[in-house]
Amino acid sequence: MKNPQLTKKVSFALSAIAFAIALNGCSHDQQGLAKTSSTTKNTPTKNSQTDAFAKEQRIASLIDFDDQQQLSWLHESDISLTQITSSDSLVNKQVAVEFAKTGNISTLRVEPPKPWDLSQYENYNIAFDVENTSAESIHLYLSLENPNGEVQSHSISLAKGYKGTVYFPLDGIEAETDSGMWGDVPPWTSKDDLMVWRSWRNAEQNYDVVSALNFFTIGILENKSVILDDVRLRANPAHDPNVMVGLIDKYGQNAKQSTPLDVHSDAQLKQQAEEELAELAKSSGMPDRSRFGGYTKAPKREATGFFRTEKVDGKWWMVDPEGYLFFSHGPANVRMANMSTLTGIDYDQPSIRERTSDEITPEDSMGIVSVPQSAKEKRYVISKARNDMFEWLPSYDDELSEHYSYRRSTHKGPIPYGETYSFYRANLERRYGDDGVSAGSDPSYVKRWHDVTTQRMHDWGFTSFGNWVDPAFYQSEQVPYFANGWIIGDYQTLSGHTNHWGLMPDPFDPVFAQRAKITIDAIAENIQGSPWCAGIFIDNEKSWGEREGTVSQRYGVILDALSKNSQQSPAKKAFTAHLQQKYQKIEGLNSAWSSDFNNWQTFEQNASVSNHTETQIADLSKMLEMLGEQYFKVVHNTLEAALPEHLYMGARMANWGMPDEIITASLKYSDVLSFNIYEEGVQEDYWKFLEDVDLPVVIGEFHIGSTTDSGMYNPGIVHGANQQDRAQMYKDYMQSVLDKPYMVGAHWFQYIDEPISGRAFDGENANIGFVTVTDIPYPHMIQAVKDVTSTMYQKRLAD
Repeated sequence: MKNPQLTKKVSFALSAIAFAIALNGCSHDQQGLAKTSSTTKNTPTKNSQTDAFAKEQRIASLIDFDDQQQLSWLHESDISLTQITSSDSLVNKQVAVEFAKTGNISTLRVEPPKPWDLSQYENYNIAFDVENTSAESIHLYLSLENPNGEVQSHSISLAKGYKGTVYFPLDGIEAETDSGMWGDVPPWTSKDDLMVWRSWRNAEQNYDVVSALNFFTIGILENKSVILDDVRLRANPAHDPNVMVGLIDKYGQNAKQSTPLDVHSDAQLKQQAEEELAELAKSSGMPDRSRFGGYTKAPKREATGFFRTEKVDGKWWMVDPEGYLFFSHGPANVRMANMSTLTGIDYDQPSIRERTSDEITPEDSMGIVSVPQSAKEKRYVISKARNDMFEWLPSYDDELSEHYSYRRSTHKGPIPYGETYSFYRANLERRYGDDGVSAGSDPSYVKRWHDVTTQRMHDWGFTSFGNWVDPAFYQSEQVPYFANGWIIGDYQTLSGHTNHWGLMPDPFDPVFAQRAKITIDAIAENIQGSPWCAGIFIDNEKSWGEREGTVSQRYGVILDALSKNSQQSPAKKAFTAHLQQKYQKIEGLNSAWSSDFNNWQTFEQNASVSNHTETQIADLSKMLEMLGEQYFKVVHNTLEAALPEHLYMGARMANWGMPDEIITASLKYSDVLSFNIYEEGVQEDYWKFLEDVDLPVVIGEFHIGSTTDSGMYNPGIVHGANQQDRAQMYKDYMQSVLDKPYMVGAHWFQYIDEPISGRAFDGENANIGFVTVTDIPYPHMIQAVKDVTSTMYQKRLAD
């Protein structure tokens, strides 16, 4: 019999809507900004409070591994699967799964003959029992698919020897409310562990019907194994309306959970700064390094006065301006431009959101934006729920109020724009003080931060900054760096199947070339021909399309171009000319594509297609390569004209956006290929194609994080079980890089932890920094860095 409490009701829907309005709704409440700061923190442990799932209310079984018929639902991809008997019971059956390092995505797919219909239930979570039988931690994913092919993914790191229950809400307030943070606050106190969202929330997707579940790993370096049991639906505990209230303390730390690196007073913050500065003053950095960080014990190569690349004894290297072999390793995003968080306040003055088409800095790269007093006088609460997250925010006449800023637009989350605050920047002022003297446009504590950061880079053994470094480091002549720029503007665009960070530029549009020149000229002006600039990145993680998948997933940008009118789309015009040259007559194209265009004029107006022949797919592939080649040609040639001595590092392709056609196109124009590889390491099999490419490669981004002992709610893209595990995983990752003959560098994203309440632009709130929000280094990570940097040249030369 169906439990009446689990049937969907209007009352629940209204309560969910009310909660969402509290998060998103605008109120002209003129409450003061200053809030009371609590003097103590709760330190919840899994045994200190009542377990919300102690009396679990089970709704339904999804997978029963005792059922022999259900075993036919299991499908293997780069895994091995065994049915076993539970060690706790002589009758309970479980499945033992071993995920293989030879598969980039090793998957156990569970697909019943008839989808699970969950529409009769409400307010529930999915849970399963799991034991990690691997020799180390495992980063385990679980995704749900609905009949529309849409996917919702979650993941978790399970420590070696872990045995317990993991879950995530799928229905109810906890599942449906977008708090503006990528990693959610655990909604209940329990010994069960919450899985982290791994896909962006999409309110338009519905999972009342689930057609398949996928358990998988991504990019593992060693085989990993788990025992799975009892995948089930269970009722959510009572909603806690205060779970998000008073979440962040005055230092931007977790106000409800203590960690070993927590700061409790300004005096403690200053003392720790003085102690670190004293240690840094004693450091002479890593031995046997050139002025630019190259290895002086290796045979010297030709010195050109700038960074270049060379293949030596079968391995690619960078060579520093003095001729020493150079391996680029260091943190990316060493800046404060994207370190602010939304306060839940906005101003009733729309003019502050105005933007112009001649801007060259994207919204998420903007620094502190000065808000006029006239706007602040018209402040109101745009989100009470977010504003209530903070125990403390300074009043506008407080000396720390200078760390307020503004986001004119956001990429993700329930708040479209609004006031922001940078706790990290405020902590730097608390840490180093403000003597009232500015170095250029920067106050003294920011200048001190620049100096300390440089000292850390030398002491930790890093050889360079990665992408998105504060331009203030450009002329310091202390640490090599990579300059960057975004080509933004009012050029024509193309839409792919999924537009991760925005629409794809139409590189055939002359406006794109104009905007590229404006951006690159600005970079050249900042660099001023400096030999300390190791290379230049332009753009990041463009939505070229998937490497594998459906025709739409792979060639969505081309299909979009074909649907346009040639008079309005330069890409469509170029593709039409290409196809006319190949097929001559429209009948030839119709025969190859199984289409029925009347003439080329009809094709020029709208060439939308839904059926795909093999020949058409080959044409789509060629047109995608043409698109990529035009993009890279424009960027390369513009860079060559403005900065002929500097390396073009490519477009930092992500795993989800690196079609073979685009890689092929980039080879002709890139000095170094760049990939953002968010996996446990660079797998031998999956990335082996780069050996045949025979160009130097740098990893533009990678990281590992943990929520266990950081006070953070999101471990980042790759999860570690704790800080020690995070450090070991970093070392394993770097070893996998150093082992590859084509690798010339790897850049960690990023230097600083993201705000625990989510960065303003997109809500990312991960433990991915080498330092905390109070600028305190993570000791396990720093020791691991020194272990790697002190031996990386020797190991790479010895192999």
